[in-house]
Amino acid sequence: LPESLDLLADLLLRPTFPEKELTRLKQQRLAAIQQEKSQPQGLAGRIYPALLYGPEHAYSVVRSGSGTETSVAALTVPDLQRFHARWLRPDNARILVVGDTSMAAIRPLLERAFGAWKNPAAPLPRKNLASVERPIKPRVFLLNKTEAGQTLLLAAHVAPPKADPDDTAMNLASSVLGGMFVSRLNMNLREDKHWSYGASSTLGNARGQRPFVVYTQVQADRTVDSVKEILEELRGITGKETITPQELKQAADNLVVGLPGENETSAEIAGSYLSILQFGLKDSYFNDLVPEVQALTPVDVNAAARKLIHPDALTWVIVGDLAKTEAPLRALNLGEVKVLDANGKVLR
Repeated sequence: LPESLDLLADLLLRPTFPEKELTRLKQQRLAAIQQEKSQPQGLAGRIYPALLYGPEHAYSVVRSGSGTETSVAALTVPDLQRFHARWLRPDNARILVVGDTSMAAIRPLLERAFGAWKNPAAPLPRKNLASVERPIKPRVFLLNKTEAGQTLLLAAHVAPPKADPDDTAMNLASSVLGGMFVSRLNMNLREDKHWSYGASSTLGNARGQRPFVVYTQVQADRTVDSVKEILEELRGITGKETITPQELKQAADNLVVGLPGENETSAEIAGSYLSILQFGLKDSYFNDLVPEVQALTPVDVNAAARKLIHPDALTWVIVGDLAKTEAPLRALNLGEVKVLDANGKVLR
């Protein structure tokens, strides 16, 4: 352990950025960007964050974090050195230790390895995590994938942060909608209609507003029908087709039963505690989670569904063969329609 901590401290406090390694990694990253642009999932993930958050927000970058060809090609060793100096500093750090040790045993080792780590003179920068408004009506952005047999449908809007007091209830609502195999979206588009191999909804984790995303890929000739079904499910769960006690139990069991398996290894336990640090949660978050889930009622979770899901504020990103799908999608009159290229530039 002491030798490992010395190595970690050397990497963190005294890194080198060899030009040869930067060149190699830039080539890999540029290839990854090209691969993303060749796939519907990658295209959608590159496009939708900037649409939700706007260009100046910290969360507007492409979902994978791979960047753009221009930004990657321009990176230099001094850029990496400046980034390290700005962000990797003790006033921006926490040390998380998971293992067969104690504070009394580990603290002297940490002091020896990191005691000389000092803050730079410049103040710690702040990222732009400002709240953004949801659109007042739906927006539709189309990307072409010529001769695609399937159409990717992604619909998203911003949602409250992970630290929101209704986070658990909102997660259960999202689970009922699209977070389990037996969720409403999956049972509709996959099991009932057979138009898709799977349909889901996810509620991301973030310190600021996070993305709520509905996602599926459907056979191309059912693109418009699938959009209609998705909207019907979203409006139903926030309207008259409220979450039932049985659905709540399924979602609650799905969350609670999985917790032990997600916290078996040291790395998994570290990941759980890291989420507490990252998102500003209470230290007792995981101690409180199961009792909180068990105490929630259908009334609570239905209220959370209405807080979370806003069908008329969605940003739709649809990737498919526009020769077949653009005209019928425009005829839906779902909202303003724009066609984008792979870089998010408006074509028409």
